[in-house]
Amino acid sequence: MGDLFHNALYVPIFNLLVFFYNIFGGVDIGFAIIALTIVIKLILWPFMSKSLKSQKALQELQPKIEELKVTHADDKEGLAKAMMELYQAEKVNPLASCLPLLIQLPILIALYQVLLAGFGSETLGELYGFIPNPGEINHIFFGVIDLSVPSLYLAVLAGYFQFMQTRMLMHRRPPAQVKGKKGSKDETMLASMNKSMLMFMPAITVVIGATLPAGLTLYWVTVNIVSILQQQFVFSKITPAKAE
Repeated sequence: MGDLFHNALYVPIFNLLVFFYNIFGGVDIGFAIIALTIVIKLILWPFMSKSLKSQKALQELQPKIEELKVTHADDKEGLAKAMMELYQAEKVNPLASCLPLLIQLPILIALYQVLLAGFGSETLGELYGFIPNPGEINHIFFGVIDLSVPSLYLAVLAGYFQFMQTRMLMHRRPPAQVKGKKGSKDETMLASMNKSMLMFMPAITVVIGATLPAGLTLYWVTVNIVSILQQQFVFSKITPAKAE
């Protein structure tokens, strides 16, 4: 399994980084990481687009879900069945939003191992025959940030863009339930949890990012920026249809 992961993910990602490094004239590995991130996001675009549409559809369904919670307040099995029927009728897959994250996780691990191993003579021996060996890799991004060690600055940037991305997802909320109904209490609790997640996830991103090699944090910064642009594009396409 270890050899499969090494050959299927580690080596290709390492080679792609060096390939982009060579394309950018050996300026520094940071530009190669950004290019690699954009390529990965473009490859995952179909999954990401489906995931975003699913998340927005789930938000639009929230009032109906709250009504079902009121109708089946004392019947958990009936509630589960009714919710499944609602998802099927509206053609919404609640698990679709998890798919891009699950796909990106192995890539993130492989990139972490690549940056952890560095770009010395031993690792450069992993290059494919058609990838020119640059001999030495410059890992000082813009001549300032050492991408081989943690960077608090990049960690804070990653947290900021994580906040912006999450806030964009929560920007359009479904209409509130009528006060006095049991469903309104559930919705209030859900809103409170969403606000907590809005602050919690960026904070965790900063804490974890401050302990990882800055190259990996740069990857995460780029992922969040590209994700924001993708969300903006997808939402601009599906929002008018919901407004009719």
